[in-house]
Amino acid sequence: MAQFLNRLDYGRTEDSSLLKFYCIFQNSESGNIGTIQNMDIIVRNETPEDYKAIEEILCAAFPSDAESKVVNALRANGHATISLVAVGDGRILGHILFSPVHTHPPTPQKGLGLAPMAVHADFRSHGIGSQLIRAGLQACHDLQYDYCVVLGSPKYYGRFGFEKASTFNLQNEYGVDDEFMVTRFTTLPLGGLVKYSPEFAFFSV
Repeated sequence: MAQFLNRLDYGRTEDSSLLKFYCIFQNSESGNIGTIQNMDIIVRNETPEDYKAIEEILCAAFPSDAESKVVNALRANGHATISLVAVGDGRILGHILFSPVHTHPPTPQKGLGLAPMAVHADFRSHGIGSQLIRAGLQACHDLQYDYCVVLGSPKYYGRFGFEKASTFNLQNEYGVDDEFMVTRFTTLPLGGLVKYSPEFAFFSV
């Protein structure tokens, strides 16, 4: 599994709400792990030069291009609050995005939704997705968000501190319970129906 070595640069940019985020991990897992062995993995903000590679990873990871279209729309509308890539040997190996969510009825608490997250098919099961999630959640915390929600596997996302959202009186529009989860960065009370950015509904992800 990749281990955290050093955060090199972190904070808000002067001209954008996006983060300057740069950290480096070094693979320390032994055994037959293929081309990722001994590779340094950098997690940083995406740049426009990364967009094509991100699109290719997303289209390969999901059944349709809907997730890629959502990411493009979120960027265009200024809703890609945190968008990070994992880079190794000059290649984009994975991507994660966090966008705003709100509740109905409205509350003052600030939240983000984790979606989508994808790793290049040749580099899965080597901890890259885990490092993207950890880096993204740290960014959420440091930007002073109150919570983050995700729709996914409780067994997987539970490793990162996510818990069943309904335990905290948060509901969802997808008709699920255990799979809709939240992790909190503050102790402020939560509640209401969580609604993602409208780009998700438009592309029917």
